[in-house]
Amino acid sequence: MKYQMNGLDAEAVKKSREKHGSNQLTPVEAESFWDKLKGNFEDPIIKILIVALGINLLFFFLGHTEWYESLGIAIAVLLATCVATWSEYTNEESFQKLQEDASKIKCKVFREGLIHEVFIDEIVVGDLVLLQCGDKIPADGKLLEGNVKVDQASLTGEAKEINKQAVPKNFKEDKRDTDLSNPYDVYRGTVVVSGEGILKVEVVGDKTFYGNLAQEMQVDDRESPLKVKLGALAEGISKFGYIGGVFIAISFMFKKIVIDNGFDMGEISLYLSNWQNPVNDLVTAVILAIVIIVVAVPEGLPMMIAMVLSLNMRKLLKDNILVRKLIGIETAGSLNILFSDKTGTITKGQLEVVTFIAGENQEYSTFDEIPKNLANLLNLSLRKNTNALIKEAEKGCDLQVIGGNITERALLHFVSCSDRKETEIEVLKTIPFSSENKYSATEIKGEKNLTLIKGAAEKILDKCLYYYDENGNKEKLQHRNALEEKIDALAQKSIRIVAIAITEEALNEDADFKEMTLVGVIGIRDDLRLESASAIKEAMDAGIQVVMITGDRKETAMAIAKDAGLLRKEEDLIFTSQEIQQLTDEDLKALLPNIRVIARALPTDKSRLVKIAQELDLVVGMTGDGVNDAPALKRADVGFAMGSGTEVAKEAGDIVVLDDNFLSITKSVLYGRTIFHSIRRFVVYQLTVNVAAILIAFLGPFIGVDLPLSMTQMLWVNLVMDTLAALAFGGEAALKKYMKEAPKRRSESIINKDMWSSILINGGFIAAMGIWFLKSSTIKSLFRVGPTGNEEIYFLTGFFAFFIFLNAFNTFNARTTEINLFKNITKNRDFLRVVALIFGVQILFTYFGGEVLRTAGLNLQEWIYVTMMAVLVIPLDLMRKLLRDYVIKPEDAGKNPGGTQELVQEVLGSDQEKNVG
Repeated sequence: MKYQMNGLDAEAVKKSREKHGSNQLTPVEAESFWDKLKGNFEDPIIKILIVALGINLLFFFLGHTEWYESLGIAIAVLLATCVATWSEYTNEESFQKLQEDASKIKCKVFREGLIHEVFIDEIVVGDLVLLQCGDKIPADGKLLEGNVKVDQASLTGEAKEINKQAVPKNFKEDKRDTDLSNPYDVYRGTVVVSGEGILKVEVVGDKTFYGNLAQEMQVDDRESPLKVKLGALAEGISKFGYIGGVFIAISFMFKKIVIDNGFDMGEISLYLSNWQNPVNDLVTAVILAIVIIVVAVPEGLPMMIAMVLSLNMRKLLKDNILVRKLIGIETAGSLNILFSDKTGTITKGQLEVVTFIAGENQEYSTFDEIPKNLANLLNLSLRKNTNALIKEAEKGCDLQVIGGNITERALLHFVSCSDRKETEIEVLKTIPFSSENKYSATEIKGEKNLTLIKGAAEKILDKCLYYYDENGNKEKLQHRNALEEKIDALAQKSIRIVAIAITEEALNEDADFKEMTLVGVIGIRDDLRLESASAIKEAMDAGIQVVMITGDRKETAMAIAKDAGLLRKEEDLIFTSQEIQQLTDEDLKALLPNIRVIARALPTDKSRLVKIAQELDLVVGMTGDGVNDAPALKRADVGFAMGSGTEVAKEAGDIVVLDDNFLSITKSVLYGRTIFHSIRRFVVYQLTVNVAAILIAFLGPFIGVDLPLSMTQMLWVNLVMDTLAALAFGGEAALKKYMKEAPKRRSESIINKDMWSSILINGGFIAAMGIWFLKSSTIKSLFRVGPTGNEEIYFLTGFFAFFIFLNAFNTFNARTTEINLFKNITKNRDFLRVVALIFGVQILFTYFGGEVLRTAGLNLQEWIYVTMMAVLVIPLDLMRKLLRDYVIKPEDAGKNPGGTQELVQEVLGSDQEKNVG
């Protein structure tokens, strides 16, 4: 190993934990159910209802209302708040638990002479932790060995990198002070930007500086376009509801005072002289206004996203998608362009060395074939010039590689069978690999110090004047052209090339060597994932432009892009980083629609590409895994961090792709689009109920029915269309057909023309049916006459059940734009359960609601009448859809996925619709 460290043994770990405590931070106390319940009582709608309850109680004591009206409002308020609170509490708890489990950080720790990977909570005082580029520091302590540069922004708020160095051997500290500028101390929560070192842990858990601050990185308060649109929609409807409620109350009082008295001032004066009459009517008017406001204000609308996402969290996690920020999955459905890394995302990320080419142009396919002296140099170069730690196997060729990148792992496995370990050579200085430098370098101590270099062939070959022959002797490099031709040929076969060289010059900061001696070049294959080509095609069919970003040579990138299906047309473009740096922003904007690959890319290229795309008003996705990818991940509309990436990249990303697979990214898009469709279904359903309820409440008093639905009944209607409807539509399946749609524009309205037609036609029909029901003597005759003083109880109960049944049947219309209402319905069993619950509870209410709900039990014949009339909303909407498909837009009938032809096919059993999750 590079570091010879023993670390703590099991007994010492136990004692340290007992003495100093664990490294687990005390979790932020989650809001309890009761706190959330109290918070929900702050909702403006609930406050209005409480005011209504107070008014009812006042008039009850004055003898103008019945006790059960107040009781009904109280029960409805408690029921509404408790159901909303319970749903919010359970979903949030589940969401946080999933995120915590999937986001635990692992650290590399020396214990009992071996390197282990342990969770951050298991770190104890005295542990020796290996810190490498991209690591988040797990505890406070001192740097024993190495040099690192750390970003302390999480503690200071300033994006400034600080150099830290190993403590001198004779260093003594009287008292440990928290000094962030101390060159020897490192702190929990900060990030290693570059370098490598060993941390000796001195403080853990809540006692760390980070623990004392008790705050994570600032919460991302960005609002997605969807949430902004929903908020604006809810605000607009709310204003309409408040104004409408007041207007209806004033109109009601005008009717009672003026119209009902025939515009006769004498009658009006007589009416007003008996103060009980206007007071009773005023109570009715206030209640009517409150009912309108409660029903019209869609307080559940902005909460719909969180509920839908919570319901889909487990599905997302099963598909290896961890949503860190809600904005990510919401916005993913609207992606226009996706900049994707190649290695491990489009390719398997399982790198394998397939060839070694020596300086004289001789090829070897295995390490054992390489002549001994040359193999010794290669073995030394790969084992010492690495950012990884190696644990040798006692027997056989296997070894454990911890840290480093996947390229280093492949190189180390290539030499794993060698018995030439070279573990005693001291490393003096290192420059780790970076995407900017395209190389890594290490200076080692020996009879004469050597510097080992490995990296991009074009970066190293130019300075190689010599090569090592098969005996390990330096010779003049005379086969350069043949070697470069062979490298080009390998690159065109999608094989990555890494050059290995040695120099006797000392390692300086910029590694600017005058001459180097070539050990050889290594060819590494990274096969395309089997599913990548189909996943990329699916993304492109969904209207998403996919741009592959890679550090590979242009030739290698082109070969992989062709295999992945990215290069389809002659106008498709490939650029290198150097080439796009020479383009102005305006030139790049003009070329961007045709760009498919960026080769030899730098992290700064990613940020620039995101900025350019956003200036073109595109919704941009970016993948990344390294420290330097963090700015681009944050800048993008959706940042996809790789599960194998650094903790910094994961914190910067909105979504963590746990399996690093491009297919999982396309699934994120699909889920984002599914959520958008679910919300649209909810909006259609809720606004349809709004239109119907408001029309009935407004027209009721003018047709002789002051309160066709009581206050308590309307609160049940409100509960049905808010919480229960969200549960019903939230579990809709992610259907592959959504990936055939074009991305939603940023400016696109939530409600489209088809939705408006559904809302207005169905809402108007439900209102018309309700008024017909209330005014038709024929309908009235279908119901029994109630007891004296309450003759219309069965009729009004029938109307209450009829109104709820109408809206329950309308859920089938709202859940799909297709003619076949039952398509994919079994893929959302929660929908069927919720609808069954609404029907079941409504039936129970009629029998047990009594005076509180103003109901009485209906007989079988009456239930049949109610159901037959309520179900008429389904054929009405079917006629609307047929009219839409075959009269208004007949040219779309053949393309419409919900057309009659497909309905016939499904009945015949030939439907092949697939769903995900």
